[in-house]
Amino acid sequence: MDGTVLVADDDRTIRTVLTQALTRAGCKVHATSSLTTLMRWVGEGKGDVVISDVMMPDGNGLEMLPKISQDRPGLPVIVISAQNTIMTAIQAAEAEAYDYLPKPFDLPDLMKRTAKALELKAHNPARNVDDERPDELPLVGRTAIMQSLYRVVARVMNTDLPVLIWGESGTGKSLIARAIHDFSDRRTLPFVTAGAADLQDLEGPARLLARVKGGSLLIDEIGDIPEELQSRIVRMMDTPGEYVPRFLATSQTDLTAAMEAGRVRKDLYYRLSGATLNVPALRERVDDIPLLATHFLLRGEKTGQTPRVLSEQAAEIFRTYSWPGNVRQLENAVRSLGLTSRAVEITGAEVEQVLGNQPELEPMRSAGDTEKLGASVARHLRRYFDLHGNMLPPEGLYGRILREVEAPLIEIALDATGGNQAKCADLLGINRNTLRKKITDLDIEVTRRRKLM
Repeated sequence: MDGTVLVADDDRTIRTVLTQALTRAGCKVHATSSLTTLMRWVGEGKGDVVISDVMMPDGNGLEMLPKISQDRPGLPVIVISAQNTIMTAIQAAEAEAYDYLPKPFDLPDLMKRTAKALELKAHNPARNVDDERPDELPLVGRTAIMQSLYRVVARVMNTDLPVLIWGESGTGKSLIARAIHDFSDRRTLPFVTAGAADLQDLEGPARLLARVKGGSLLIDEIGDIPEELQSRIVRMMDTPGEYVPRFLATSQTDLTAAMEAGRVRKDLYYRLSGATLNVPALRERVDDIPLLATHFLLRGEKTGQTPRVLSEQAAEIFRTYSWPGNVRQLENAVRSLGLTSRAVEITGAEVEQVLGNQPELEPMRSAGDTEKLGASVARHLRRYFDLHGNMLPPEGLYGRILREVEAPLIEIALDATGGNQAKCADLLGINRNTLRKKITDLDIEVTRRRKLM
């Protein structure tokens, strides 16, 4: 790489790591913990690329993007942030940051993006963010799979492509659709949700188009709409009239399989799937569960409920529960606990009581209950690649995937053997020293106890 990179982050470790890595790659680096210093450097004409944190001691990095674009049109800015909600990705996209990465970021990935940014010759000036928008949306997640989804949402937001949003019931598909509309160029126009009932008579499509007036039309659960009504959607999309709306659709069934089975028209599927967003199930992002639970408890507190926190035992029960109803089920459980808990700290026993009363919802399965592990992993990997759209995932995928599988395998084996590392090594068929090294490298906590076999 050849060029000068300006780094702004209040974390000394991050500044040091980036300075060393960029210098080794051949760049000149100016690093600071102050936005004021960064803006002075930009005003002086220094730097070919900026890497900036969002929350700095003397300001917000996102709020500086319009000023940077005004002072230095074409200067690429890569935003890094621990504020890992969909709002950060959307605001970075709206302010026309060159790129956005959540913390903790993958250093080789950031280096690759910086190299591409250094090759950039021109960049459009940023738009101002609408100050009247809410500070947050109920789409919260720090896991890699959610961050990938946020970035894809930000990329498709201001295109005219139809968007198909796929995921189980309760994952937040309608929230994703609403976010695409509310933060797009069509935000001042109507957002209309339609189902089979709105298409029953011949005038249904015309009435929908009259209501949406060029805004966004969400067709809810497209896979449940009878085939005879699907042809009306096709005609509506082909001849929308004077004001062409943005077409969005949600589905909790695998439309590819439904199309192959003849339950969904091929022409409808191909028209709707201009961009496909796969919303992960809650069990695929368990590390977000404590974050979501805290979010819902704080929301209850704002409406006058007694402040509540989860005990460590309660949080662990939440993490290990299957959540067949996904985020919606989690929200209802947390709301109930916020109202009924006897103390500020919610206990594990209270969580078990609430979850024990939950209905037994069955999560969507695309390959049946007898699906083999390999097929399940393949589905997860295909979804992971799909979430990146036309981009490849960050490099180093092989090691990351092996780590994702290896860590829970060792944790479950240790639990099954009561924390006895000798028995666990025999169970796994690996050397005991190898097991110890993996426990250290993967930061796995080992608890010894008597295991009833």
